Amino acid sequence: MVAAAACAGALLPVPPVEAPTHPAAVRAPAAPKPLAGKVIVIDPGHQLGNARFPSEINRLVPAGGFRKPCNTTGASTNNGYPEATFTWQVARLLQSRLTGLGAKVVLTRTSNRLDRWGPCVDVRGRRGNALGADVKISLHGDGSYAGGPGFHVITPPRDRAARRLALDVRAGLHARRLPYAGYIAGGDGLDVRGDLGTLNLSAMPAVMVELGNMRSAADARRMTTPRGRSSYAAGLTNGLRVFLAR
Repeated sequence: MVAAAACAGALLPVPPVEAPTHPAAVRAPAAPKPLAGKVIVIDPGHQLGNARFPSEINRLVPAGGFRKPCNTTGASTNNGYPEATFTWQVARLLQSRLTGLGAKVVLTRTSNRLDRWGPCVDVRGRRGNALGADVKISLHGDGSYAGGPGFHVITPPRDRAARRLALDVRAGLHARRLPYAGYIAGGDGLDVRGDLGTLNLSAMPAVMVELGNMRSAADARRMTTPRGRSSYAAGLTNGLRVFLAR
């Protein structure tokens, strides 16, 4: 009987052992990107094909209390590298950086082609107004002086927000070891002009940046290399971040 009971006991089912449970790992929400919710307008300046459309670009358009030609052909380095291509390439680099930081970026032109012209300064000036954009930056390369290197930032007169933006952009570029243009407006990297429709017609803080002197050998070397253009884009990004963080 004892043996039978032992055998019967040996056949009893063994209750399963439950594996220990652990609470599922909870992921912390991703930190918001620093420029999330910001809308930035980038104006890459003159279209590559403007020179092929003289009647179109010489048409007079509103520029903020007066009229002026729709557009101009832009400058170039002594070796023929066009301002339109330079500003387009920097604008695309800047767009990529700002988008990566969470901003919505709007360009005033979406191509760089010889068979295209414009848009006119009034269109570029008003771009972003209906969107409630936070800031506009217009990119150019100077060609008015066959001499020294350097950049300068242009603001419209009597615009405190644009002045703050100009100071921040200037600081961002200067931190990349880019020199101020010594041949204009006292050599401090700042200028004030009331004749620029791109700035006058903007409802948001807006500045125009002459990123360098295309007729300077030193600036031309920087402008025509990927590393140099990346340096311009990095400086502009830093300046915009500081301004938009205020």
